[in-house]
Amino acid sequence: MAETLGTAVPARRVPSWGRAARVARAAGAGRLDDVLPHVALAAFFLLGYTVLAVLRYQRFGSPSWDLGIFTEAVKGYAHFHAPVVSIKGPGFNALGDHWSPVLALLAPFFWAFPSAVTLLVAQAVLFAWSVGVVSDTAARLLTPNRGLLIGVAYGLSWGLQRAVDAEFHEIAFAVPLLALVGRQLLFERWERAAWWALPLVLVKEDMGLTVAAVGVVLVLMARRWFTGGVLVVFGLAFTALSVLVLIPHFNPQHHFDYWSKLPGGTHPKIWQVLIGPFTRLTVWKTSGWIFGIVGFLALRSPLVVLALPTLAWRFGSSNPMFWGPDWHYNATLMPIVFLALVDAVQRMGRSERPGVRAFADGMVPAAPAIAVACLVSLPVGFGGLTDPSAWSGGTHAAALRAAIAQIPPDVRVESSMGPLAALAARDDTYWLGGCKPAAPDYLLVDRDGWGDAPADMPGYATALHPGARYGAVFDQDGVVVLRRLP
Repeated sequence: MAETLGTAVPARRVPSWGRAARVARAAGAGRLDDVLPHVALAAFFLLGYTVLAVLRYQRFGSPSWDLGIFTEAVKGYAHFHAPVVSIKGPGFNALGDHWSPVLALLAPFFWAFPSAVTLLVAQAVLFAWSVGVVSDTAARLLTPNRGLLIGVAYGLSWGLQRAVDAEFHEIAFAVPLLALVGRQLLFERWERAAWWALPLVLVKEDMGLTVAAVGVVLVLMARRWFTGGVLVVFGLAFTALSVLVLIPHFNPQHHFDYWSKLPGGTHPKIWQVLIGPFTRLTVWKTSGWIFGIVGFLALRSPLVVLALPTLAWRFGSSNPMFWGPDWHYNATLMPIVFLALVDAVQRMGRSERPGVRAFADGMVPAAPAIAVACLVSLPVGFGGLTDPSAWSGGTHAAALRAAIAQIPPDVRVESSMGPLAALAARDDTYWLGGCKPAAPDYLLVDRDGWGDAPADMPGYATALHPGARYGAVFDQDGVVVLRRLP
């Protein structure tokens, strides 16, 4: 009767994203012609990410030793051995550094393709998968065209592009998992969200905190007290187990090496933990990059809670490297902020204020443009391809490839930073000067950028390893290969 008179009938309060999610499920989306555009978009970014990564690998543009470390770890799993990482030290077990047993999933692929490139392609696949998830989710909750626009913006997001530039890291597995968790939350598939969150604890020790954050979202937004409570307890407990028991067990010093980098350092004071992040200009700038890429609309969604644990440990850390927009640390935040954007656009689209609705509508087509502007400004990823040097390492890269060809497989070798990953796939590889217990069979020394490089390289090798004698078997463009003499 009240409806016939035009009076609204009071309804049971549900989460504000509920109606759109129910409509999306009821529509039965998932037909091939609905999914194909998002699969094609994911394939496009798979190709792009792969090209970026392989170009850097071919020109030996490694920003760190990390790709070599992960290559050694995966090689260990592939050979049914412990993930020993000689680059960090003789006999060093990778599980004593970070709790990332998920890397064992790459072992079958390494059997077929024993190369560091296998890891780079795997990361490209994982990132591209997340692009398809974000794009399809946005399409179901908004419109197909708007979904593709958000998918493009997400694929171009500087956080993912920066991670590709930083080469492979274990967080590559977390990116699609977080996209799937956010998708299920937006569709109100609460139990599925919980199940997709659980594997995060196998990616890295801090991901348990993110699992706990998923539990908080389930409790606050869906009133799933039992499921949410289990996730909170499980996530916090597994993080504690990882840093207090599992990692110290495998660590040669039997402790967690990163206590000193946690908020406040080794002996934090409460005011340092709570106030410190807010006093750092770099933290504010990075926050602007993270949330500005979606016009700060992500702050209108409860999904942003999932980003808080990562932001807390990074911005509260005593290590300045974690505060900025560099490296791979922002990749796990990208699926969260872009799915939060989808949720915010829904919410603001139901606003009674025309200006709010207009801003939400305008943000969707603006998102790809903002993403491109970020790439060019930083520059990262695709934005770096405008530099001709990105496409070829020139004569120096050719010299490094020729030097690697001089070193046989299955030998002990010490190397400069650039060639570490290529050698790690086939040899027992150490960082230059790191093989102290036993002299290596070969040394590969890249003098490029080494201002005071010694003229007598065999003498330099003997100084590193007293009692061993070395002779040069290759010397070209500043790249020297030394072989141990009988």
